[in-house]
Amino acid sequence: MRAHAVSPLFVGRADELAVLEGALARARAGSASTVFVGGEAGVGKTRLVREFTERSGDALALIGGCLELGTEGLPFAPFTAVLRGLARDLGHDGVAALLPGGATRGLARLLPEFGEPEREGAEARARLFEQVLGLLERLAETRPTVLVIEDAHWADRSTRDLLSFLVRYQRSDAHLLTLVTYRADELHRTHPLRPLLTELSRIDWVTRLDLRRLSRREVDQQAASILGGGPVADLDLVYARSEGNPLFVEALLNGGEGETLPDSLRDLLLASVERLPEETQELMRLAAAGGARIEHTMLSAVAGADDGELSRLLRPAVAGNVLVVDGETYAFRHALIREAVHDDLLPGERTRLHTRFAEALEVNPGILPAPRAAIELAHHWHAAHNSLWALISAWHAAAAARKAAAYDEQLRMLTRVLELWEAVPDAAERIAADHVDVLRQAVTVAHLAGEFERGISLARAALREIDTATDPIRAARLLRQRGLVRYDLGRAGFVEDLRAAAELVPAEPPTSLRAHVLENLARVLSTSRDRAEKEATAKEAMRIAQEVGDADAEAHALVTLTWASCRYSRTEERIVAFARAREIASRASTYHALMRAVIFESDALEGAGRHEQAAEVARRGVADAEVYGLARTSGAFLAINLAEPLVSLGRWDEASGVVEHALEVAPPPPYRASLQGLVTDIALARGDLDRAGSLFHASRAVLASGTYRDQTVLPQLRREIELLVARGRDDEAAALVERTLDEHDLEATPRYVWPLLRACLPVVVSPSSPPSPSLSLPRLRAVAERLGVEGELQEAHRLTFTAEAAQAEGVFDRGAWEAAAAAWAALRQPYAEARALLGVARAAVAAGERDEAASILPRAAELAARLGAAPLAAEIGSLARRARIALPGECLSAEPVPEGAGFGLTAREHEVLGLVATGRSNREIAGELFISAKTVSVHVSNILAKLGVTSRGEAAATAYRLRLFER
Repeated sequence: MRAHAVSPLFVGRADELAVLEGALARARAGSASTVFVGGEAGVGKTRLVREFTERSGDALALIGGCLELGTEGLPFAPFTAVLRGLARDLGHDGVAALLPGGATRGLARLLPEFGEPEREGAEARARLFEQVLGLLERLAETRPTVLVIEDAHWADRSTRDLLSFLVRYQRSDAHLLTLVTYRADELHRTHPLRPLLTELSRIDWVTRLDLRRLSRREVDQQAASILGGGPVADLDLVYARSEGNPLFVEALLNGGEGETLPDSLRDLLLASVERLPEETQELMRLAAAGGARIEHTMLSAVAGADDGELSRLLRPAVAGNVLVVDGETYAFRHALIREAVHDDLLPGERTRLHTRFAEALEVNPGILPAPRAAIELAHHWHAAHNSLWALISAWHAAAAARKAAAYDEQLRMLTRVLELWEAVPDAAERIAADHVDVLRQAVTVAHLAGEFERGISLARAALREIDTATDPIRAARLLRQRGLVRYDLGRAGFVEDLRAAAELVPAEPPTSLRAHVLENLARVLSTSRDRAEKEATAKEAMRIAQEVGDADAEAHALVTLTWASCRYSRTEERIVAFARAREIASRASTYHALMRAVIFESDALEGAGRHEQAAEVARRGVADAEVYGLARTSGAFLAINLAEPLVSLGRWDEASGVVEHALEVAPPPPYRASLQGLVTDIALARGDLDRAGSLFHASRAVLASGTYRDQTVLPQLRREIELLVARGRDDEAAALVERTLDEHDLEATPRYVWPLLRACLPVVVSPSSPPSPSLSLPRLRAVAERLGVEGELQEAHRLTFTAEAAQAEGVFDRGAWEAAAAAWAALRQPYAEARALLGVARAAVAAGERDEAASILPRAAELAARLGAAPLAAEIGSLARRARIALPGECLSAEPVPEGAGFGLTAREHEVLGLVATGRSNREIAGELFISAKTVSVHVSNILAKLGVTSRGEAAATAYRLRLFER
């Protein structure tokens, strides 16, 4: 059962919608324009038009569609529909009033209600065209008008002529937008709409807009909206089959997830094929067995036809847009067309055709490039139901895919070998590998391909087939592989797996396997109490790797050792060490080690506050990962390492673009959550709490199923606290902070703890937080005092925490804030610098140094404006108004901030301020709110500090001046 037949969410058309909205804006301003919207069937033209017209405000939308009667069908059909709608809404007299002299006889050709049609002839036709144009222009004088003509590929000659007349001869100053949709895939070479589009596109006010298919991420969003949160069997398969066509996604989710296409979709897909000559249809059935793309030479070999005969048969399919030509290759216009044609084959016919392809590849192995030839051979033997040769060819195809770093294909071929294993009694002899060997190889490939859950399942299955006592080395290999996959996926047991593997591999003689296992164990040891063991184990792994000459293990061990011993200090030394690791890995062509060195180097640079360098290293790494076939794994991790410094540098839109691109490749869940977390930070800083909440909950759902490292968990906790505070949910925030302080090791990773402590601080000092001995400012200070500081970035956080903690107690330490602002400026972090400058200005205002504040606030305001940080800009503007400081110009056009939010007031503080503003004493306020006078005193102190004033009278005056209350 599906929650919706179509997606309630409008997905993936922001740019196209902006084009239409821009055209309507020009029409509103008195500049008529026309937009032709083209795209294949099902790509979403009608949905785009509907969304656009629903958002067009006061504009009048006139919608008519052409009928599927061929290009010489019903004359003027869309204009008849438009006129019928107008007559229904305005009445006959209303329409007549829009025409000169009220003469409607010319319109009778479109609608009989308007009288007796004029006699046939050129003059009557011209009068009709003029009346339709005049009617539209008069309507546009009363309000902006949008004329929508849908499915122009079915337009008859008369409709095309009238449309051409309207586009060419409309008044340039009319408030009129003409919007025409058509199926681009229907426009074969002789289609009459093709020359008309070409001709009209030369006109200045005409725009052509081509709708693309949806990206993988957009299909994910569409599917999630359709399913209403329900499961989908295989979203990868849905995307692969639909190729991003929204209609096809809907059809597959509403009844076609399995092998069989829904009948409605099959009919749509086969319609263009069934119009072809019978002999061409026969060739299409043969081509469908060859795959979505097929070389001319391959098709010729299998069809047994020479070039001339083959070209003659193919020409109608190309002209009819069933096939498209790409160099020497033919491709079905959409994969589902091929699938529908292939599904129509009879069982015996399907076996015969695939056998012909397999035999042709066996005879001509060089007809296709490797590894494609091996993979296609495996596909055809499998489709021909020849289990023996399907298994053998799949094993060879997996080896070919490995050489090309095509890990997804390699995993698919190994999976096929495992599926066919029972069907081939002598399978192990045929491929010279037993079942455990195939499983172990599949585990490794699943890890590289980012299929972490699959890798764990395969490793578990392999371990069930092994006797550890009699086969300790293979057991160690599998435990090592499972431990690494568990580590990356955040599943418990990874340390135990690697310790068990280390115990199974003998220390003597030294081996590559022991070097790898020890390096892996050192890699996953992450708590503060494990640091000594981590470093010692990494050193031992490196010693063994050098002794046995294993460059891969040596490069990995050097990366782990460098990280364990240096962390965020001795940056230059670390850069040299990582460069050495990359050199070792490159020399041995060990791409995974090379990627890991780049990942750790970029992360180390970011943690040290060297954001530009971090971004540059990560950017190169992302490009390399795509070349090495590691885009979903190492590439996604490096996208995190690229987006993070971009966020630090205030290049938020660029960071969002990096995240969007990385999410397109469907990275493993933990990486996806981290990517979404960075965009959550941007949304929080910009005050978009709905988006921040949506992103946060999406990432939390991913992380809830695993046990992750501090670098993932602590930023997630910080975001949750910040989101709760921003939404005024103080009790929940206090409970979360208390759990965080009680349950987490807050000394192991200072890089992530410092920002977390700063997020906890406003919750701890808020009077609305429930009283608790474990939730106090002294406790936070104690954690901060014990917490180490590694590098300039952490020092900037420490300085800021010190200033914020003092301010929370009502002490505006200008020197502390100036030190923090200088630290952030040196690191080139504009958002943090602006917040610190606001702290400096508040301290100056509190000390009565208004001129000093006036010299500081413009810089803070400019930074906030550049970033689009609306809440921060509102705080800056509020302080400027209270201090009577004029900021230059309008720094930021932001949405209004809720009452009190610009000052950081809690709901309770806002309530207390309202009573202070009426002149109530602390005792009177306590009696009215049913709290103690001492608590009221604490609230009042916090209010004075947050407003930057020194007395209750000033607080009341500020509240009245800024109209915080109605009374």
